[in-house]
Amino acid sequence: MAVQRIDKLLAAMGLCSRKEAAAYARKGSIAVDGVVCRDASQKIDPDRVCLTFGGQPVGYQEHVYLMLHKPLGVLSATEDREQRTVLDLLPGVYRSRGVFPVGRLDKDTSGLLLLTDDGALGHHLTSPKHQVSKVYHAVADGALGQADVDAFAAGIRLRDGTQCRPAKLEIRSVTDGKSDVLVTVQEGKYHQVRRMLAARGAPVLTLERLSEGDVVLDSALKPGEWRELTAQEIAALRYEI
Repeated sequence: MAVQRIDKLLAAMGLCSRKEAAAYARKGSIAVDGVVCRDASQKIDPDRVCLTFGGQPVGYQEHVYLMLHKPLGVLSATEDREQRTVLDLLPGVYRSRGVFPVGRLDKDTSGLLLLTDDGALGHHLTSPKHQVSKVYHAVADGALGQADVDAFAAGIRLRDGTQCRPAKLEIRSVTDGKSDVLVTVQEGKYHQVRRMLAARGAPVLTLERLSEGDVVLDSALKPGEWRELTAQEIAALRYEI
């Protein structure tokens, strides 16, 4: 990795501002290979030296990739003056790095939401031309059948005339006039899964995203909990592009 200024590196990781880094350096809070560094403008190769900040090793990451189990009632946005957003569920270090949600889950939808500060990857994952599959679990108010499966496969036309790409509808069960289904789409139109099912006369009662590409929601994460993606999961997302 190319050498970088210490203050710029610490700021990129969200640990402090560049101005604050200079002050921390003067206080002796920064060390390189165990030697106190009083000059935050010093350039280092973070792959070749041990940088510590406040006595703690700094493991440099160019980008961060997070998996969040988005709970109901939270906005997929970076900020909102009146309502809680997904960024409010994360530690401040991620917010200061400029992490953003990859695509959106509406307020009344739960499940897998990816967040990153990697703009290029975020763009590729949300671009319709790359056809990244997203799988949703829904409970719909209506008894769906083979005609609906065929309609999804052909491409649903929404009530406003919008044409959707072919999608997959898997009916897991139908009980008391309610259908438990899995829906797989490769695009992300506004409220798309809800509108597709409504177009078939089966409005959504509950909706949860289970996966995006080859990344599956970690069953160990409770609503509101998050974790960093593994190297394998990051590689899988990059393969999608």
